Amino acid sequence: MQRYFLEQPFDESGIARITGDDEKHITRVMRMEPGDRICCVWDGTGHIAEISGIGPDGVTVTDTGLAAPASELPVHVTLACGLPKGDKLEMIAQKGTELGMSGLIPFQAERSIAKWDEKKGAKKTGRLSKIAKEAAEQSHRSVIPAVGEPVSFGELLQLAGEFDVCLFADEEEAKEGTSNKIAVRLQKVYHGQSILVLFGPEGGLSRAEAERLIAAGFLPMSLGPRILRTETAPLYVLSAMSYEFE
Repeated sequence: MQRYFLEQPFDESGIARITGDDEKHITRVMRMEPGDRICCVWDGTGHIAEISGIGPDGVTVTDTGLAAPASELPVHVTLACGLPKGDKLEMIAQKGTELGMSGLIPFQAERSIAKWDEKKGAKKTGRLSKIAKEAAEQSHRSVIPAVGEPVSFGELLQLAGEFDVCLFADEEEAKEGTSNKIAVRLQKVYHGQSILVLFGPEGGLSRAEAERLIAAGFLPMSLGPRILRTETAPLYVLSAMSYEFE
């Protein structure tokens, strides 16, 4: 069943209207007609709705009173990613959404080769948000992950206090074979908690950055003996969390 995120809630009569790109998708791509059913999401809850009208003002849907199954991870995972090159951030936004992330925060790391163009920043953030929305619909999510504007490393450290658990992927931990394996770290994470997981860019985190993270309350974490690409590591972590908590 196709899923769409409403811009306005159902009214007192159980009616809502879908416009814009979603309207075009319903009418031109899916070629739906009155009587067809879709899932409409509002405020984190999926409602089974029936198309009751299609007109110049949009697609009108009526709530059937049936709820769609919940599909969110039992933990709230925000990914903080050092700015990578090319379209890697778009891949993380799309695949991370499919795997259950709650939010994405890009940051300027010491070894980030890519630079954020502030003149085009709003447009790029909008594109990432659109990618996350489309991925949320495709994967039957009930929440669209929040995509934040890039922050500095110092600003990112200040966000640590907003989360229950803060972790960072440390390739030095992997090389040394320490006990800080992801399985060990996740043993101390519980349902309902908010987690911030930080990943470096292509060149990884510098040791100075790693030390500042530890001082700010972040826990280093090994993702195994193989060194993963910057766009692979976040997906690995989300998959491990799905296995652990779902």
